[in-house]
Amino acid sequence: MSGGSDVADTTSLSCARCGKPAHLQCPKCVQLKLPREGAAFCTQDCFKASWSSHKAVHLKAKLSSLGTGTPHEQNSDLLSEGWQYCLKKGQARTPKLPHFDWTGELRPYAISSRHPVPGHIELPDWAADGIPKTEPNSDLQHVVEIKTPDQIERMRETCRIGREVLDAAARVIQPGVTTDEIDRVVHDATIAAGGYPSTLNYHFFPKSCCTSVNEVICHGIPDARKLEDGDIVNVDVSVYYKGVHADLNETYFVGNVDEESQRLVQCTYESLEKAIAIVKPGVRFREIGEVINRHATMSGFSVAKSYCGHGIGELFHCAPNIPHYGRNKAVGVMKAGQTFTIEPMINAGVWRDRLWPDGWTDVTADGKRSAQFEHTLLVTKTGVEVLTGRLPSSPNVFPWLNA
Repeated sequence: MSGGSDVADTTSLSCARCGKPAHLQCPKCVQLKLPREGAAFCTQDCFKASWSSHKAVHLKAKLSSLGTGTPHEQNSDLLSEGWQYCLKKGQARTPKLPHFDWTGELRPYAISSRHPVPGHIELPDWAADGIPKTEPNSDLQHVVEIKTPDQIERMRETCRIGREVLDAAARVIQPGVTTDEIDRVVHDATIAAGGYPSTLNYHFFPKSCCTSVNEVICHGIPDARKLEDGDIVNVDVSVYYKGVHADLNETYFVGNVDEESQRLVQCTYESLEKAIAIVKPGVRFREIGEVINRHATMSGFSVAKSYCGHGIGELFHCAPNIPHYGRNKAVGVMKAGQTFTIEPMINAGVWRDRLWPDGWTDVTADGKRSAQFEHTLLVTKTGVEVLTGRLPSSPNVFPWLNA
């Protein structure tokens, strides 16, 4: 942390911390040519006491000043601040843009460090070292659990938090916002509700949500790239609260989006809705993929096959597996009390995918766009309850819902 420098003219400046007449100015703010009003301090003690929060102004200014050059050029200042590119599923970092045969126009940008979690937050067993302990060896990887009334109530509460967190993220999406800023909103909203962002350090994933832009099918890592007019972006939120998980996502338009992308996103939304409509006791899990595949292919799109929906509850991922494509071999039938996700990923081009060097970001093999929607569901005696359903207060961002 640098010390404050003398302010040449103190006649109209007050300390940014205590309001007393200012005699010093933050040298970094001077270098970045930031407004003097928020950079002036009365003493070195006030400057030092404000540093932990004040330095965020410098980072925000650097993010705002990023131009339209290559990712490495735009990241140069951030790299000096400790931002780096992600490698090996989050277990390694590098200051250089990795070499890769990119399938589309999107490139990775540098990522910031993990956000801190306060000590009072209940943690999943991977929070400290990135390794899930209970989940991999649980019998619930093979047996679909029937939830108890207590588990169901806790899941309702957690899923409500998840919905409110996703809605908070949706409200800040616009051209010029970085996906790192979206991640900050998700993290802060989750912590404020008393929850833990389930993705954070799950198998070393470095962020508190997934942000998948344009050709990214899923598991995009929030970074320093600014959203651009015409992009589409999926935000995938997961919350751990009172010992259970919630999982949901939506794909949003950024500014003015072309008609083909609008069709893709609406088709994906409709595919999920049609799949949810058949959920009830006695229905085979494999039928979900048939419904989704039929609607997607009739619309001229394809269904990604590398990822599926999953059971969820006290475990983040467990049985059943829910493929979204047709002619799948999912086993089992739905029973009241089961909870699972349906989360179709629909591609504008081919269904095949490729994995970026970070080990997480999965993209379409042809570089064309992909969209996704997800809900956590409860099978009831007569049908289904959408635990992560939209609320009356949810932002009105999907035009087809107004038709």
